[in-house]
Amino acid sequence: MRKIFVLAPGLFSLVLLASACVGTPPPQPPDEKVVPDVYMTAYTWFDNTPAGSPDISHPVLHRAAGGTGTYSDPVTIAVGHSLETGKDVLDVPAGTRIYVPNVRRYFIVEDTCGDGPTPEDGPCHSGAEDHSGASIWIDLWIGGEGGSKASARRCARKVTGVRTAVFNPRSDYAVVSGGGVIHGGKCDTGYGDELVTG
Repeated sequence: MRKIFVLAPGLFSLVLLASACVGTPPPQPPDEKVVPDVYMTAYTWFDNTPAGSPDISHPVLHRAAGGTGTYSDPVTIAVGHSLETGKDVLDVPAGTRIYVPNVRRYFIVEDTCGDGPTPEDGPCHSGAEDHSGASIWIDLWIGGEGGSKASARRCARKVTGVRTAVFNPRSDYAVVSGGGVIHGGKCDTGYGDELVTG
């Protein structure tokens, strides 16, 4: 790819940018962080709060849980939070994008995991280390509306485990077309932890 830079009035020069050469990945954003030990669980239409709804607590791009998984339309994700200070403080700020290679989709923090007056004592905020020493716990929205509760639970079990996630990812990682993690009655997971561009 070539770019034109103005060197002086009326004088142009073509400059090849090394980072734009074929086969060279784009530069990594300065705040991108690959975390290999993220404990992932999943929540569905059936076990959301309230059950049988796509309601979310911290809307950013969506009014309800959803998304197609692309960088521009990431799927909703829930994170732990605390009310210890009297304010609702999320473990990861609302609006943070997270890429999960095992499902080849982008996610965005728009919801919280853990209910009641002391969510800091419950899942997602605490307990990640109990799962193979994971460093953080995130909860992926996988949908399931229109399907069976049993199939949603099976998909949630497939997603659950310690995996790699990329926080503040660049925009060119491989994405599987077709929507959320459950789409067309299929649970789309099992791509592994390798980061693939696409």
